[in-house]
Amino acid sequence: MPHFGLQLPSFTFTDVPDDRLFERISEIAAAADEARFDSFWVMDHYHQIANIGPVSDPMLEAYTLLGAVAARTSRVQLGAMVTGVTYRNPAFLAKVVTTLDVISSGRAILGIGAAWNDEESLAYGYPWPSTAERFERLEDALRICRSMFTQSRSTVAGSIHHVEGAMNVPQPIRAGGPPILVGGGGERKTLRLTATYADMWNGFGDLAMIRHKLDVLAAHCETEGRDRSDIVATRLGTLIVADTMEQADRRRQDWQQARGVGDDMLSMRLIWGDRDTVAERAQAFLDAGLQGLIFNMPAGSSSEDVVRAGEVLDTLRSN
Repeated sequence: MPHFGLQLPSFTFTDVPDDRLFERISEIAAAADEARFDSFWVMDHYHQIANIGPVSDPMLEAYTLLGAVAARTSRVQLGAMVTGVTYRNPAFLAKVVTTLDVISSGRAILGIGAAWNDEESLAYGYPWPSTAERFERLEDALRICRSMFTQSRSTVAGSIHHVEGAMNVPQPIRAGGPPILVGGGGERKTLRLTATYADMWNGFGDLAMIRHKLDVLAAHCETEGRDRSDIVATRLGTLIVADTMEQADRRRQDWQQARGVGDDMLSMRLIWGDRDTVAERAQAFLDAGLQGLIFNMPAGSSSEDVVRAGEVLDTLRSN
């Protein structure tokens, strides 16, 4: 059965004052819960990123927010899409995600990647290592988090990070610990680390790119002696569902103008249409070999938009 997730990358709502911001976010998360989305995600950023909005737009810390959302939801899984490996000591990250799992009664997912936002990192005083070092840190984090998710006391010697007798009590509620999702499309390192350590993978792109990345992932799985079907592969993109194609096209044009996205990039980033068209376009990605889809929606989308999307995606579970 496919995995469908909802990501909320923007906390900008023109009709919501700061002291009501969490209430709107929790309404959207609750709508995802009710609409049978499998997961709810926020970004792990401290500044808003350029392809979403101005750097001055509101941005909340991911895991504090997810802990609060856990108290307002009952079934949807919760994660950061994706945690930047340079922002937290891996053992501390394992403790944070374990705490989220306990608070949510076993609904945490660890989404993690090698990080990319040097401007944000330097603004906050984090060192910005080389690409090679960030991937060493990512592998250390994957090893340390997996150990701490499955053992009450962990000793792991990594290339940069290590733990020696690190306690993680209580253990996560979910058997085997929270699933680990690696985000990114790098073929030599990211997909290799996914094949070696991860339960899930998330990438980007059109159908041709997704097929290619899945072929690369399958080759790494063969090298690592893993069954490719053990990894839930997903794609993140934007979704617009409307009652008619005319309405969907108007919203698509508004989104393109707001984001500066040309027609040549539409298939890389957006699925839009009426209910039948969206179902057909989403099914094409599942037919390409994905086990799920994760969507965000244009800034300002409502709980009703989330419910409509959930209803459409729910029809694909029986296909």
